[in-house]
Amino acid sequence: MSSSEILKAAKRERVGSRFARRLRKAGRIPASIQAEGETPHLDISVGEREFLASRRHHVHLYDIDVEGAMETAIVRELQWDAFGDRLNHIEFKRVQRGVATEASVVLDVVGAASGGDLNVLVNEVQISCIPSLIPNSIEVKVGELTAGDSLLANELELPEGLSLAMDGETVLITISAHKEEVAEPAEGEDALESDGAAPEAPDASDSAAEGDSSGGGEG
Repeated sequence: MSSSEILKAAKRERVGSRFARRLRKAGRIPASIQAEGETPHLDISVGEREFLASRRHHVHLYDIDVEGAMETAIVRELQWDAFGDRLNHIEFKRVQRGVATEASVVLDVVGAASGGDLNVLVNEVQISCIPSLIPNSIEVKVGELTAGDSLLANELELPEGLSLAMDGETVLITISAHKEEVAEPAEGEDALESDGAAPEAPDASDSAAEGDSSGGGEG
């Protein structure tokens, strides 16, 4: 079960890349809270250290204190820089406690497939549950899968209280047969085979011409 945490936030009066860079230099992350019904979109910023610490503790549900006004939300999307080192932006989604919402949850693949190569086609699945039940990950055991097998979204074993909120026929994982490696000839083998080839036999007509030429010289 996911715990909740109070996150202090400040409104952003100005938006744009220049002002976002200033916030990041000051140790804050630009963020936004999606509009919900008649409740407007909010541009905010949160402390980078506090937010990242909450993620390390698997927090998914936040009570965001926006200058005294409380907003209950979950993370909808995280935007990282090109190298994946720095968090550039957070998009929050408003939710209500005790009311089901949709969220993306990463798959945690456990074990190794027997007799085949594991191919993970989808890393996250969309689920529906009340905010406090959003898990950090969903475990997928692949130890019993063999070459030719596949795992569909509707075959996942979801924790109690969770339901699938995506196409159940989506292929998440496949197991392909091991590829047999064809041994390449060692260096020099081709050259040796070429050098060791039998010399070509002389052409019969050439031999006859040489004999006639020799006989004419003697006369």
